[in-house]
Amino acid sequence: MRVRGACKVRDPSGWCCARHRRSRPGGPVPRLPAALARGRHLRQPIRLALHRGGHRLAHYGTEADAESIRRTEIAQPLLVATSLIAALELFPHPTDAFQRVSALAGHSVGEIAAAAGARVITAEQAMVLVRERGKAMAAAAGTTATGMTALLGGDREEVLAVPGTTRPHPGQRQRCRPDRCGRHARAAGRPRRRSPAKARLMPLSVAGAFHTHHMEPAVGHPAALARSVSTHDPRTALISNRDGRVVHDGREVLARPVGQIAAPVRWDLCMDAMLDLGVTGIPEMPPAGTLTGIAKRAMKGVETFALKTPDQLDDARAFVDKHGEQSVIETTPTRRMVVSPGKGTFHRSEEASSIDSLPPGCVIGAVASTRDKTEVVALHGGDVVEWLVEDGDIVSPGQPLVRLHPQGGTH
Repeated sequence: MRVRGACKVRDPSGWCCARHRRSRPGGPVPRLPAALARGRHLRQPIRLALHRGGHRLAHYGTEADAESIRRTEIAQPLLVATSLIAALELFPHPTDAFQRVSALAGHSVGEIAAAAGARVITAEQAMVLVRERGKAMAAAAGTTATGMTALLGGDREEVLAVPGTTRPHPGQRQRCRPDRCGRHARAAGRPRRRSPAKARLMPLSVAGAFHTHHMEPAVGHPAALARSVSTHDPRTALISNRDGRVVHDGREVLARPVGQIAAPVRWDLCMDAMLDLGVTGIPEMPPAGTLTGIAKRAMKGVETFALKTPDQLDDARAFVDKHGEQSVIETTPTRRMVVSPGKGTFHRSEEASSIDSLPPGCVIGAVASTRDKTEVVALHGGDVVEWLVEDGDIVSPGQPLVRLHPQGGTH
């Protein structure tokens, strides 16, 4: 436990799962380490998960050419499979991860890997979801000819004022603050001839305008599939791409990445949440390098580790041991936590203050920050065992607010 000023903060390591790598000709592509993909020691659950992912993933991950791997329906399952295999190598006993990892986040399709890492879904379920997601997005990309161009650097206001970065439809503009990630991406058929001052354009070699309204046709099928999947609440703080909030309901965890197919990825807000958590170390699962590179620029003082090859596993374990701290979130049959979605001041509701047994869906209060105010809901309800914060307390993302004992039939 470290002390900063007068406030005690946790000292967790944040774990970043694979991002949806937007590759370019000659650039890096997702690869499964051959020793892991074909090794006899590969465990049956992961063998089954790879099979569920379809497309002969072991072949595409170790033998196929770069052009084949860049296909959306191939790349997405490969990205998730690579993260899951690496995570199992890093933590041979998965429950050990929750003794050392206090927060999880995944960029784009990496949110599915993060959900599996937090035990919301199984590896097999993750691979089925990403397989269908990749197929749906590939089909949507073929409906209308679109592309994406990255604006690197530049002044934030000047960049957002450029025609083409306006947002006539929800999700039209992908954006991160220039001081946080140095990149803006916009849906476009071709790059503009002129870029803002101190900024440059980089066309992205992608099948279509991902995370914009052009991907809306790809949402329906994965959404229906996600609703049929059984889930568990996360075993650790899980940070969402939508708004940087910590999400603690398994159903919502699964619904958010589906909606994210046609909505912007707010990785800048995810990094804000990590800083609010007091993160001191971020290991990135393979194919690694991009997210840790962004973190080096945007999260000064936070150490990073990009796990790229199997021979780095021992160093990665040492990194996790150095920065890790046990997750404070508990989800057992006899105990359930309601946690804060973000940083701010907690205000308890009158209803929650006046009763000892919270009904499912009860609003227990709200967390107010300088940016917004977010209601906190006890989705499952239960008998109040202990309030862990007082009205008016400053809380951090994922901090437990109240401990509940599940009522009969609620778990």
